[in-house]
Amino acid sequence: MNRMDEGLKGLGRKTEYRQDYAPEVLETFENKHPDNDYWVRFNCPEFTSLCPITGQPDFAEIRISYIPARRMVESKSLKLYLFSFRNHGDFHEDCVNVIMKDLIALMQPKYIEVTGIFTPRGGISIWPYANYGQPGTKYEQLAQRRLEAHDM
Repeated sequence: MNRMDEGLKGLGRKTEYRQDYAPEVLETFENKHPDNDYWVRFNCPEFTSLCPITGQPDFAEIRISYIPARRMVESKSLKLYLFSFRNHGDFHEDCVNVIMKDLIALMQPKYIEVTGIFTPRGGISIWPYANYGQPGTKYEQLAQRRLEAHDM
């Protein structure tokens, strides 16, 4: 079975860019190796959102790393989802946590972490980091260890 047979709607079609936050564009496909623990990493060096107070654009590199379970996020849908923040007003920390929570709800990964490396505004850079491991598993312990040892 190829990925087009899994009901993916955006892959291979003309791209429509949403004008505001759009988690509904996210799509998944079946992980063919759910018994293996392996990392999948996405890097979005051109992430943009808006400051909810000033309306000025904020620019960041968003890094998403996860260990998949049964479902995986489709990359074009992830790109469209991340682009949907372009006109969305949220603080840096909120963007990172919303992205992580949306991806958890979408695919229930074994483990996930999201980092936002925001460019400086007013002379200060903000680099929020959030992670999650499935409760009651070794991945919950991994999340705790990685959070405790986290250093940019």
